[in-house]
Amino acid sequence: MPKDKSPTLVSLAEVSKSTGKMLSKGAFSELVTGASPTLAELTEALHFALGDGRIWLNDQRMVLMQSQVLGRLRQEIIEAFGMEAAKGIFMRVGYMQGVRDAELIQKRFPNQDLTHALAAGPRVHTLEGFVKVETKQFQFDSAKGSYFGEFYWYDSSEAAEHIAHHGLASDPVCWMQTGYPSGYTSTLFGRPVIFRELECSGMGAPRCYVVGQNAGEWGEDAPERAYLGLEWPRSRRVARRTSPKETRPDGTAVTGAGLPGGEPVVGVSASFLKARLMVEKVADTEATVLLVGESGVGKELFSQQLHRLSHRAAKPFVAINCAAIPETLVESELFGVEKGAFTGAVASRPGYFERAAGGTLFLDEVASLAYAAQGKLLRAIQERVIERVGGSKTIAADVRVIAASNVDLADEVRAGRFRQDLYFRLCVFPISIPPLRERRDDIPLLADHFLRLFRERHRRDVIGLTRRAMDALLAYDFPGNIRELQNLIERGVIFANAGGFIDLQHLFTANEPFPALHSSLTRDGRVSLSSRPLAASPQAGSDFLSSTTELRSAEIELYRQALAASRGNIAAAARSLGLTRAKLEYRLRKHGLWT
Repeated sequence: MPKDKSPTLVSLAEVSKSTGKMLSKGAFSELVTGASPTLAELTEALHFALGDGRIWLNDQRMVLMQSQVLGRLRQEIIEAFGMEAAKGIFMRVGYMQGVRDAELIQKRFPNQDLTHALAAGPRVHTLEGFVKVETKQFQFDSAKGSYFGEFYWYDSSEAAEHIAHHGLASDPVCWMQTGYPSGYTSTLFGRPVIFRELECSGMGAPRCYVVGQNAGEWGEDAPERAYLGLEWPRSRRVARRTSPKETRPDGTAVTGAGLPGGEPVVGVSASFLKARLMVEKVADTEATVLLVGESGVGKELFSQQLHRLSHRAAKPFVAINCAAIPETLVESELFGVEKGAFTGAVASRPGYFERAAGGTLFLDEVASLAYAAQGKLLRAIQERVIERVGGSKTIAADVRVIAASNVDLADEVRAGRFRQDLYFRLCVFPISIPPLRERRDDIPLLADHFLRLFRERHRRDVIGLTRRAMDALLAYDFPGNIRELQNLIERGVIFANAGGFIDLQHLFTANEPFPALHSSLTRDGRVSLSSRPLAASPQAGSDFLSSTTELRSAEIELYRQALAASRGNIAAAARSLGLTRAKLEYRLRKHGLWT
């Protein structure tokens, strides 16, 4: 906290309330002393359900574990996987802890502005016992998308355990604790923010010193991006040459080595990281890979990344959408055609197998191939030779095959639509790509990436997404997966006003199943609607209450939710609603909810 405080200093919440506008800038120095949520208010969210083995922080179940036990786990992981791998694991664990605590603050204190919410992070971090956090300063500007913060950490349990098992370190060792503010701040700010420990008590410093800023500000040499899943680890192989990308009329693509300008595949969710690890494991082998996942999950992007990490990275990557090739042309497209093979074949032409020679051939929607074509594909993969249509000589097919399907090929085999022998040949190393609804933690990162991409592409000066727009995206099921998220963000960039924010009305304009809304109280006691979904929301899908009956129902439901969230603690429920205890008691009696 700053030592000097002006007597005319007001909180950002008061300014926001008086102007009715969302503030796009903020700084820790502008907070008044004791700004809510205080450590005492956060402590009231912690409940020990004595006797039944459960501890709750608001609605999140917690566990109590000795620091020495966590230290032993850390030691075991270091010995099993090495220091670098352990660093990435613990940093991701801390990141997810920060994400969950940010969601807790958003739910417990829904009316707080961004400055107060960011300031609550160090208090929750301290409450959970890992380290004592002192905020030196932080400041942000939503319009510029910038964040910078400095913090001191005292009595780090992670540093103490590292010293106990390994002695003084030569590099910072508070890996999990560094991941925590990265996850917390990125979730609230809506853009990737990376924290780095510059001084560490595990290295002999009197306390830890941590700095956080936008991921891009750390420059290219930022290993935290790979640790946190913001980018893939850099390949040790260096591509010798690159060739331009060729797009064919039928939608297939031939891309040169290195895939210049390829879309990144980012994520921090457990399901994404599992798929990424499997790609890294198989990349430098010759094994055939089968990517399985719903339409729009990014199977081609995963295949491109697999190619980049392989020893074939300097050779072509050829992508084919099997569903786009007419059944009568499959053989000639895959294997090529000799001059005079049929009417119109006025010249010899190589097929996709030849054009991918030495590189990677990606067969998307492989289940759509006709049964006869499947047999010829099997021979090409198995024997590594092909014959052009109308030709008489065999041609070597030095190609690494990656196949993809949005249907279960095992089901297709049982239905008699897909050859069992081809299925077993393709399914050497299957990788399941999770749908977006199973990796919601990645939505803010993906949204930020698409926002930057389309702002530049369409030359639109859009600041970012509003809080309720981001909450709606987090609540949406995305039947179209990442492709649908990409479309929504592009639509928002186009619809939103220059210099403004993307809001709900800019996103869901094509009859999408709109995320459920729920009611909440503003600080002056008015009922408003937010897009954070709760069960049994009576006003889903509407921004207006059209009658006094609806207003009364929304108000009663709101009080019930607040009481349930606070486990019957009226004082805590009142604080979460921005009311005094006396006012809440009066309203509860009025509606027959309390006697």
